[in-house]
Amino acid sequence: MKKLLFALFFIPSIVFAQHSLRLPAILSDHMLLQQNSEVKFWGWADPRTTIKIIPEWSKDTTLVTASEKAKWETTIQTPESGGPYTIQVLSDDKNITINDVLIGELWLCSGQSNMEYNVNKGVADAKEALADCENNQVRFFFVKKATAEYPQDDCTGYWKVCNAESMQWFSSVGYFFGQKLYENLGIPIGLINSNWGGTPVETWTPIDKIENPEKVMKETSVLKKSTGWDNTVSSTYNAMIHPLINMKMAGAIWYQGEANCPNAYSYSGLLANMIEAWRDKFQTELPFYYVQIAPFQRYPIPFSAALIREQQEKVQDLVEKTGMVVISDQVDDLNNIHPKYKKQVGYRLANYALGETYGRDVPKYKFATLDKQEIEKDRIRVIFNDAANGIVAKDKNIEGLEIAAADKVFHPAEGKIDAKTNTLIVKSNEVKKPLYVRYAFGNGVIGNLFDASGLPVAPFRTDDVMFDLKQN
Repeated sequence: MKKLLFALFFIPSIVFAQHSLRLPAILSDHMLLQQNSEVKFWGWADPRTTIKIIPEWSKDTTLVTASEKAKWETTIQTPESGGPYTIQVLSDDKNITINDVLIGELWLCSGQSNMEYNVNKGVADAKEALADCENNQVRFFFVKKATAEYPQDDCTGYWKVCNAESMQWFSSVGYFFGQKLYENLGIPIGLINSNWGGTPVETWTPIDKIENPEKVMKETSVLKKSTGWDNTVSSTYNAMIHPLINMKMAGAIWYQGEANCPNAYSYSGLLANMIEAWRDKFQTELPFYYVQIAPFQRYPIPFSAALIREQQEKVQDLVEKTGMVVISDQVDDLNNIHPKYKKQVGYRLANYALGETYGRDVPKYKFATLDKQEIEKDRIRVIFNDAANGIVAKDKNIEGLEIAAADKVFHPAEGKIDAKTNTLIVKSNEVKKPLYVRYAFGNGVIGNLFDASGLPVAPFRTDDVMFDLKQN
């Protein structure tokens, strides 16, 4: 009987004994850390526990003590790019070894479905790249979809080496972006996949950085509801971005905007707010490069996507260290909101990063945009930014041009390129005294103007017509 009582007393102490030392999901095997940086290392342990961190590349051991909240945080210095290395994290009751760690350039890939889309969702050029994609110098971190009411310390996620198995599930835009960086920089590249189809920009913004949260929350009521995603302000930021803010990163790429068509007029302010909020949370002026949404003719609200594109172009003037890429020439089906070609999207983002963030000599990466118009009797002359070497039309006739007089009733127009001045002359027999011009300004309009390097000219308008965004 005494033996039985002893056994009943002793067994629970074995069953419930736990090691207290724990690391977040992102600090794990196959990870990549930003080179030449003081990077944070953090986790959880019993209060007053001493933790030792021993990176293979250093002779130094970093010591840190867990707080009364059972948390600990410190920094370690990373070297030049290289690896693989191991990092030991030790306490009195547990030893953790993080294996196959690379040092290089770490980028965040975020947004909605066009950033999320991959081989398994039908991306054609990524499928073609599967056979040659294996590269142990490129690492993927997958953040599982989640929402949270409050900012979280950890996420569900895992690191994978780039190969045919992992690449087919990773963001294709992100993959091609990272591939291009690796080809040009020749150092390890880490990519974090944190995206969710259908989500508006409001869900990715921390609520404590929104100037008027009540107004923003009210506006989200007009956004499309679905069982496939959440529209709650800050919900995906709390669960899918905040757990990453301790990671030192080189920058972020972003492909999102389709979900915000119903409140398009607010988009430039919302996205600018999100970028600044992320920079505040990450405590660095994160370079931020983003995609102007593609033409798609089945948006239920007329001109809503055209307005989003207009708002997206404004952001690069509102916020420093940002840049927008145009992808209208990559659309193969105007009835598909998810263009199946992503290689050039990723490459264009990469060229922006290579040129701006890394100072590399790369092909032209800034897209021609409207500078101003000049009225010349019965015609309008359009002057462009970032088109010093000229603009060209891919066909005999320039598509998507419209012109209007003071009544702001737009009529189809003809265009002619003035090669001497690198300008565009627009006129219509229907409009004798034109005041306004539009190019490719519509939900599903694809123009055929390009600059001399082959990059598409961004859509534009010179009028200020306000559109009703209420859905019927």
